[in-house]
Order: sequence, then structure tokens, then C-alpha cells
Amino acid sequence: MSHCVLELGTEELPARFLASLERELKESFAAALAEADLAFDSLDTASTPRRAVIHVRGLAERQPLREEVALGPSLKAAYGPDGAPTRAALGFARGQGVNVADLFTRDTEKGVYVAARRTVGGASAMSVLEELIPRVIASLSFPKRMRWADGDFAFARPLRWILALLDADIVPFRVGNVESGRQTRGHRVHGPGPFDVAHADQLDEMLKATGRITPAGVERRAAIVRGGDGQAARAGGRVLWNDALLDEVQGLTEHPVPLLGDFDPSYLELPREVLLTSMEQHQKSFGVEDAEGRLMPHFLTVLNLDPQDLSVVKKGWERVLRARLEDARFYWNSDLKAGFDTWIDGLEHVIFLGPLGSMGDKCRRLRDLCAWLADRPGVNLDPALAAEAGRLSKADLVSQMVGEFDTLQGVMGAVYARHMGIDPAVADALADQYLPAGPDSPLPATRLGALLSLADKADTLTGCFGLGNIPTGAADPYALRRCALGMARILMETGWRVPVDDIFRKAWSLYREDLAWKLPAEEALGKLDDFFAARLRNLFLTRGSDTLLVEAALGAGHRDVWAAERRLAALTGQSRKPGFADNAQTFKRVANILRKQGDGVALCGEWKDELLTEPQEKALALALTGLTGRFDALWREDRFDELLALMDTVRPTVDAFFDGVMVMAENPALRVNRLNLLKALLDRMGLLADFSALQL
Repeated sequence: MSHCVLELGTEELPARFLASLERELKESFAAALAEADLAFDSLDTASTPRRAVIHVRGLAERQPLREEVALGPSLKAAYGPDGAPTRAALGFARGQGVNVADLFTRDTEKGVYVAARRTVGGASAMSVLEELIPRVIASLSFPKRMRWADGDFAFARPLRWILALLDADIVPFRVGNVESGRQTRGHRVHGPGPFDVAHADQLDEMLKATGRITPAGVERRAAIVRGGDGQAARAGGRVLWNDALLDEVQGLTEHPVPLLGDFDPSYLELPREVLLTSMEQHQKSFGVEDAEGRLMPHFLTVLNLDPQDLSVVKKGWERVLRARLEDARFYWNSDLKAGFDTWIDGLEHVIFLGPLGSMGDKCRRLRDLCAWLADRPGVNLDPALAAEAGRLSKADLVSQMVGEFDTLQGVMGAVYARHMGIDPAVADALADQYLPAGPDSPLPATRLGALLSLADKADTLTGCFGLGNIPTGAADPYALRRCALGMARILMETGWRVPVDDIFRKAWSLYREDLAWKLPAEEALGKLDDFFAARLRNLFLTRGSDTLLVEAALGAGHRDVWAAERRLAALTGQSRKPGFADNAQTFKRVANILRKQGDGVALCGEWKDELLTEPQEKALALALTGLTGRFDALWREDRFDELLALMDTVRPTVDAFFDGVMVMAENPALRVNRLNLLKALLDRMGLLADFSALQL
């Protein structure tokens, strides 16, 4: 068994490229080897800013031999009347690499055909890799690609070297203007190289020992954490590790060296959020806190080399951070002198979205929409506080701090609100207004924050749909899918039963009457309702729910998002019980009959006892009379599991009705009466699910 190693040396790759590059390189290489029928034991990848490495261990020395039978022309077309092979037979034999005398016949469903037996495979690993590796390299995808020099080959960054070894032998090929070889390079300062690698087994050790780099990202990450924790502990603190930043920092280094720096304690007067943002976003550094959770005047950064004079480098980092913190302190003091009234006036000059007006207009709509939502049954929030949260929601957008640190929008609004004595509930809501940011991100921590976020997203969705800005394909420039998803998650989490179409309709009513909409209200709101239902469906599917059950639950309605989720959960639970398929099939039959036969017939769901002639329909009417009160009581209490369990009770009676009664009787009065029996049943059970969507 052999060991193959491939190293692609490049100019510095962006850190965000590395994880996907490793994943795709591994998947593409494994798929290509499988297609080539070349077995292997393991496949591992690693990457640094200047290289991507893949090791294939336990690689078979050659493909296995196997015999294949290929069908050719029909016997009649292959040989003439005199038995001599025709041009069809000769061409087929030549194409298969066999003598025409070796052809044989094979009976098929279409008749007798000539066939050839040939042996395939057996190619050496070297010959397979020569063709396979360039194809894999060319197939790698990146968010951005570039060309360099005079070549046409495109890659994330210019390729500088390619090491490709099969044990001790070079795998020869060319990609762009770079030929493969056995040379690698190390750290630009500590071990630049180039170095010859004698055997594939020696690459990793040579990179570490001679090149002074750590190829594996997981090892660089561990080294950063280990060194950073040690330095912070000696200073009496602990590092505030940010996982996303830690992944980025390890992707920026080949030889990580943690360094603890200091800053003037006077900067600790700045809000924690400002200090951490200055360190993390601008300096790619981590904050340090003490045992009580208070920030300390230290920061942890990561170098990419061992400097000759660590103190000089430390002072340089401290000087740069000090400039950032000094700017932040200036913004902080300036903002405190301005205040919310000044910012609210400034919002009149900030455009929200084209014809939809300014951010000032948006805040006035949010003020009214939040107050309306707070007054809905079951929401139970103070409309005055809700209105204030909406009015102040976007004020910090014109603060100097958010102008410098745009990721702090909302957060700084909350910080300033607390500092300026605004109600704490309003301040907390300002901090939560942009949550959730995705399907798995945190939800607002407070109910008032959830209400503000709900209103903000509804206002944006309504305005964009009115302008015809509807997501198509992958294009969603205004993040409307994320808005709809956030609304659904908030409604499910809070248990608020406000119909989602009522929210959109109220949001629409708060826009100016003279606004030049591209779509009329009913069309825009109809499209928005369909869009929201599709996002809710997608949310349920991504959580692992069965497709048919999702369709059935949403087919019964999605206006009440909380109830739709609970109905789906109840359907899922019932679907695992014996008899559910029979129940579903029966009620699907009811739904189909009413849909097909009820067209043009006015059905009210009320039947006349005097028109009940058969024992089975009398039994169904009696069962429905007993079912109605029980169903309504359970429905008022949202006991969806027990409601669906009623199917077990009524289904035998319905089946007997279908077996013993001709629903579509010739007598019109009898036919309508029997259809009304079924409608009375479906009027109740159809509130739980659209059984016609089930194909069980």
C-alpha cells in the first residue's frame, strides 16, 4: 500500500477560504479515487494561509482487474447472409479492442445481439493520479477566483508550487504554469526553503521541524488557546475566547505565537461592548476579564512569528489599539452630549429604502405597530413602553459610535438608553431588536425585545413586497427570508397567537397613503402570505419534520404560527402510532369526496335527521353529535394530541358509512344531506390537518 501526498502552495489565502477548501479537497479527491476504482485506507487534509495539503494513506498500488461484457449490434446487423462480419461488427470489435473472432452472442429482451468480453482496470496508481490530481485541482471552487501572469488558469490566489509524491516518486503533471515536484516551502521568516521532500511520509515532519509551521488548523487553534490561557492566568485573568474570531486567527497564521498586551486602565470607562469590538474587529485580538467578569486592561493577540524583540512588537500592538480606543472614547463622549432627541431628528435624513421614506418614517411606523401588537390578546405588554421602544429603535444609527462600529447597532442604543435613564425594559428591547439573525441564532431575551423585532421585520417585509422586491432564486438582497424566519421563530417561542396576516395588513396600513407602490395591497399581501408560508414550511423541514406531515399541518392554516407548530408536533406523534395510516386514509377520502363532488353544491355542514335512511348514516350522525362538544372543548384548550386521537373514535363509524351508504345517491336531497354529514366531520377535523395532502 502506498502513501500519496499533495501540497498546493499559494499566495496568502483569506482565512475564510480554508475550511471550505479542506472540505472540498477531501470530498473531491475521495470521489475521484472511488470513480477510478483505486482503494485507500484514509484521507486527511490540512491548510494554512499559504498551502492546502492532502494525505492519502493505504492507497492501492493499482486498480483491480475486472471483466466487462459490452453489447454491440444485433446479430442480424453484425453478419451478412454469408456469415461474414459486417462493418458494424468490425467497428464494434475494434472499439472494444478485441478480435472479431472473439465476439459472441447474447440473448436480450430485444433479441439476439453480439457482445464482447474485455478486461478493464489494472492501471497503476501513478498513472491514475497523473490524470486525476490536475482535474481535482481545477474543480475546486472559491468565493472569488483570480488569474495571474499570462495564463488562463484561475484559482483563489496564485499557485507558487505543487508538491505531489507517491511514496518517494513525483507524480508528474502541470497545472497552469506550475509543474509538480518534490519541493515545499516553510515559514516566510523562520524556514523559507525551498526544501526537497524525499518521501511522502516525511512532509509533515519537515514542515514542522524545518519549515517551522503547523499545518493542521486544529493544532494551531490548540496552541493559541494553550498559550493565551497561560499568559492570561499569569496576569490574574482569563481570555474571552470568541470561537469565530479564534477560527479566523488560526487561519491567518502558520506559526501562531500568543502575546498578551496592555492598555491604559482609564479606557475601562468605555462600555464593555465597545472595548471588545475594538479589540476583536479592528485588531483581531481577544479581551481578558477577571474572576468577577470585569474587563482587565489587557488584550490577547496572536503573532505569526517569533520576534527578535518581543517588547518592541508588544509596544507596537499597544500603540495601535490605543489609537482605536482613543477614537472610541471620543465617540462615546460626543454621543453622550448629543442624546436620543438629536439622533431622532437626524433619522429624517437617513433613507430606509427608496420610496419607503426615511428611518424617521420607519420609527414612527414601528412606534404605532409595536403599540398595536402589545395590545393584542395574549401579548400582555404595555403599549406605551412598546411604542417608546419602536420610536427609539433606530436612533443609534446616527450616533458616532455606530458610525464607526456598525456591528454595534442596537447594542449601543441599549447602552446609551441605560446610561441616559430610559426605562430598562426599553433599553433591553433595543439590544434585542435585530435577533434572531438566522435559523440557529439566539432569540430576543425579553418579550418587549421580541415584539420590537417582530414589528421591525414585518415592516420591512411589507414594504419590500409592496415595491415588488420579492426574493427570487438565491437573490435576497434585503434578507427577507431571514426576516420571515425570525418572525416565525419569535411567534412560536413567545406563544403569541396574533395572526400573521393581520400583522402584515396592519404594517401595510401604517405606510403613507400616497406611497407609490408597485403592487396593489391585495396582491402584495397575498404574495407575502405565500412567501411566509413557504419559509415556515422550510423551517419545519430543516428541523427534520416529515414533508407530508408538514404539508398537512400547514394545509390547515398558518395564520396562527404557534398553533401550526403544535399541530405538526401532534401529527408527528400520532403518525408513529398504529392505525394512523388508516385514520389518515379515511379522512383523506372524506376530503377528496367533498372536493370533487361538492363543487357547485351549497354545503353548510348541517344535516336533516328526517333524511337519514340507512343505519350507518344514522350512526355517523349520532357519532358527530357526540364528537362536536368534545372537539370544541379540546380545541379551546389547544389539546391537539387529544383532538387527533378522536380519529380513532370516529373512524370505524365513518368506514361503516362508506361501506353501507351510497353517498352520491340519485335523490338530490339525500345526496346533499350525506355530503353535509361529511362536511360537518371535516369542518372539525380539517382544522387539524389537510388530510388530502397525506399519501400514506
